[in-house]
Amino acid sequence: MADKKLIKEYTEHLRMERNAVALYQSLARAETDPSRSDVYRKLAETEKRHVTVWEEKLRGLGVTVPDSSLDWRTKTLGWLARRFGTAVVLPTVAAIEQGAGLEYDQYGAEFSGMATEERSHARIFGYLATHGQGLEGRAVAKLEGRHRSTGGNALRAGVLGANDGLLSNLSLVMGVVGAEMTSSHILITGLAGLLAGASSMAMGEWLSVQSSRELYSHQIGIEKAELAASPEEEKEELALIYQAKGLPAEEAGRLADRIISNPSNALDTLAREELGIDPDELGGSAWVASLTSFFLFAAGAIIPVSPFFFLSGAKGVVASAAASAVGLYVIGAAITLVTGRSALWSGFRQVLFGLAAAGITFGVGHLIGLHIGG
Repeated sequence: MADKKLIKEYTEHLRMERNAVALYQSLARAETDPSRSDVYRKLAETEKRHVTVWEEKLRGLGVTVPDSSLDWRTKTLGWLARRFGTAVVLPTVAAIEQGAGLEYDQYGAEFSGMATEERSHARIFGYLATHGQGLEGRAVAKLEGRHRSTGGNALRAGVLGANDGLLSNLSLVMGVVGAEMTSSHILITGLAGLLAGASSMAMGEWLSVQSSRELYSHQIGIEKAELAASPEEEKEELALIYQAKGLPAEEAGRLADRIISNPSNALDTLAREELGIDPDELGGSAWVASLTSFFLFAAGAIIPVSPFFFLSGAKGVVASAAASAVGLYVIGAAITLVTGRSALWSGFRQVLFGLAAAGITFGVGHLIGLHIGG
C-alpha cells in the first residue's frame, strides 16, 4: 500500500497547481494589456507542466488521479479580475505566491527546478503588483510638477522623527509638572526621557535597516545560486518581467538573453529587476540611519526641556509650553512640503493635538501627585 501521507501531499500539490493554472488563465483573459496577458499565459503553461508532474507521481503510486475542482478563492479572484481588472487582485496573488516553492524543497533535487520556477513566479507577481501599467499617476504628476515627490520620504522621516521626540518629551515633562515636581527634577526627567527615547529610536532604526540589509544579502545569495544552477529559468523570468514592462516578447527575450550571457552584469540586473534591490546600497547604512534617528529625535525632545536650564517654576512651565508650541507649528508646517496642504492649517493642527496630549499627561500627573502626596 502506497504511503498515505505521500499521496495526501501529492494530491494537495496537484490541487494547488490546478488552481494556479485556472487563476493565471483568468488573469490572462481579464488583462487588457496584451504584453501582460501573454505573461499570464506563459505562467499558466509552466503551471500546467507542474500539474502533469503531480498527476504522473500519483499514477506511479497506483492512485487514480482525482477530478479537477477549483476552490472558492480561485473562483473569487478570477471573478474580481474580470469584473474590476487584474490590478485589484494582483497584491493578493503576490501574497499567496510568497511562499511558493518552499514545500517542493523537501523532495530533493528532483523537484529543484519546479521550486525555482515557483519562486520565480512569486517574484514576477511581486513586480506586477507594485508596477502599474504605463506611467503611474504619481509619476505623471511628478513630470507635470503637480506633486512634490522628490525627497519626500527623507523629509517626512526627518520631520516625523523630530515630532516624535518633541511630542513624547513634552508629554513626559508636563506629566512631571502636573505631579508638582521641582524644576531640577523636571530637568533631569526631561533629559532622561530625551536620552532614553533617542537611544530607543536609534536602536530600533539600526535593527530595522540591518535586518533589511541581511535579508537583501540573503535574497541576492539565493539569486546567485539560482543563476548558476538554472540560467535558462532566470533568463525566462527576466524576459517575462521586461515583457510585463511593455516590451514585445521577442525583444524581451533578446534583452534577457544578452543580460544573462554577461556574468558580470547578470546578477546585478537580476537583483534590481526581480528583487528591487540595489546591490551597491542594500537599503543604506544601518549606522547612518541609527545616528540620524538619534539626533532627529533629540532635536525635537530638547525643545520642551531647554527652558528649565534657565528658568524654574511657573516661568519655566510657560516657556516650555510656548517653545513646544512653536516647535510643533514648525513641524506641522514643514510636513506640508510633502503633502502640499496649507502650512497655516497643518501647523495649527499640530499645535492643537500636541498641547492636547500634553494637557492629558499633565492631568494624569497631577492626579498621581495628589494620590502619592495625600
